[in-house]
Amino acid sequence: MNSIFVIKPYKWEGMWVFDDPNVGLVKEPFVGGVDTMIDVATAALPNASKGFIALFSASYFPDAEIVLDWVRESGGGNVYHWAEKDMDGWLCPALFKYFDQTPEKLYIQVKATEGQQ
Repeated sequence: MNSIFVIKPYKWEGMWVFDDPNVGLVKEPFVGGVDTMIDVATAALPNASKGFIALFSASYFPDAEIVLDWVRESGGGNVYHWAEKDMDGWLCPALFKYFDQTPEKLYIQVKATEGQQ
């Protein structure tokens, strides 16, 4: 299994969503505060709403600029805290398409897609 995953979130109908045919997800929405976290994380990326690259892992990797700490289980998903920005967000059970168990930490890097840099 991969240890670093890549998705390309984008705005659809005003919501942050992503597609990952490898795990059977289409227009999977980010809600419960994670959408606001994405707004903050991508504020400096040009045209992020048209799509950006998000790398994420349960293990540290170079260039991961965001660290989310697990807080609690909630509604079948999990709440994570971004200490640097003092923000909380809920990740739905789709998280288990990538991880067998709830990660204690999530390491994330966001970057512009090629052509947007």
